[in-house]
Amino acid sequence: MTIRQLSVFLENKTGYLNEVLAVLARYNINIIALTVADTSDYGILRAIVSDPEKALEVLRAEHFSVRIHDILSLEMAPEPGTMSHILDLFTAADICIEYVYAFSFGSKSILILRTDNLTKSIEVIKANHLKSIHEAELK
Repeated sequence: MTIRQLSVFLENKTGYLNEVLAVLARYNINIIALTVADTSDYGILRAIVSDPEKALEVLRAEHFSVRIHDILSLEMAPEPGTMSHILDLFTAADICIEYVYAFSFGSKSILILRTDNLTKSIEVIKANHLKSIHEAELK
């Protein structure tokens, strides 16, 4: 039901993001999806990559602050309103969405989300027959 996502703390300075990307490239780690949330002082890079454990190891060796988080990944119909409908299911179950992003992979539209209650979120996914995407499908 969950996939692993890297979260990397970034100083908000010129070239710092590219340093992370260069390390991943040097070790042949493919970036499947990436988003950055920033403030004036720092940012958090969130990425789904081809080899999360290797990415964690090599980024830590390069002194980056990095963690792996379990997140939810769902397939969406490529139609207007689909994401809203899915998020309504979580809202109805009183589950807070901490963050969300979406991307396309091949012919699939993928919704990534992290909630405040993983166990309850999985119950919502099962009860509503939502299609989870597994890591192996994203390689």
